[in-house]
Amino acid sequence: MKKKILIPTDFSRNAWGAMCYALELFKNEECDMYVLNCYDINEYTAEELASSPFSRGNHRQVLLEKSENELKKISQRITFRDESPEHNYFYLSSEKDLIPAMKDVIEKKDIDLVVMGTKGKTDSLNVAFGSNAVMAMEKIRNCPVLAIPPGTLFTEPNEIVFPTSFRTHFKRRELQYLIEIARITNAPIRVLHVRQELELDEVQENYKALLEEYFEGLDYSFHTLENTSIDVALRLFVQSRDSEMIAFINKKHTFFNTVFNQPLVKKIGVDSEIPLLAMHDLRN
Repeated sequence: MKKKILIPTDFSRNAWGAMCYALELFKNEECDMYVLNCYDINEYTAEELASSPFSRGNHRQVLLEKSENELKKISQRITFRDESPEHNYFYLSSEKDLIPAMKDVIEKKDIDLVVMGTKGKTDSLNVAFGSNAVMAMEKIRNCPVLAIPPGTLFTEPNEIVFPTSFRTHFKRRELQYLIEIARITNAPIRVLHVRQELELDEVQENYKALLEEYFEGLDYSFHTLENTSIDVALRLFVQSRDSEMIAFINKKHTFFNTVFNQPLVKKIGVDSEIPLLAMHDLRN
C-alpha cells in the first residue's frame, strides 16, 4: 500500500537531512511525499518596512513566492538525490503556523507519518530538541512523528528500543510504523521495561502478550532494568548498546512529559544523537 509522508521544511540543513533520511528509509517503498513550508506573514524585513507604501497583501505575495522558489530548489535537489520511480512529490506553502498547517495536511491528505528535523534555523545550539519538534511530538496526536537529529546519516538501525511500562494502552494500528520500520530495515525491536514491581501483574502480562502477538515474524526481545528512573534507564540502555533508534508511545501527560521535558532532554544525552519515533495512544 502506498505510504503518505509529510516532511516539513524551513530550508535548514537539519530539515534537508531529515528529508534525505526519509528518502533512504523508504527507498524501496511506494510513497507520496508532501514537502511543507510555512512562512510567517507577520515578519517584515528592514527593507520592506522602509519601503513606502508597503501593503500587507504585497508582503504576503512576496513571502509566498519566496517559499515557492525555495521549494523549487528543494525539488531540483531531490531530482539529483532520489532516483526511485516509486516516489511522488508534492510541494506545499502555507501562511499558517507550523502545527496547524501540519494538522491540516495530515487531515486532508490522510498522512501516515511525519518525518522532520529536531532543530530548525531559529533553535538554540544549546537545546537538544527545537520547539517545533517538541510541539509536533506533543500536539500531532493522529499521526506518528519521526524526528531526525542534525547530522544523522541514514543507516539501517541496528536496533529499535521500545520502552514500556506494560501498562500503556496500545493497539496494533498505533504501533504500525514501529512494526513497518522494523520490517523494511530488518531492525530488531528491544522492548525495555523499567521494573518497579517484583513481578508483572495480570494487566502487564496481558500487554506483554499483545506485544508478542503484534511483533510475530519480527526479531524482538524483552529487557528489564530496575531501581532507576525511566530517563536514566533509557539513557544507559541506549548508550551501552549504541542503539540507533528509540520508539515510544506518547501517552498524553505521562511519558512525554516525564522523559522529554526540557531539563531531562539535556540529561538523557541520546535524543540529540539518534532518531526518535513518537507514536500515540489514539484514545487521547
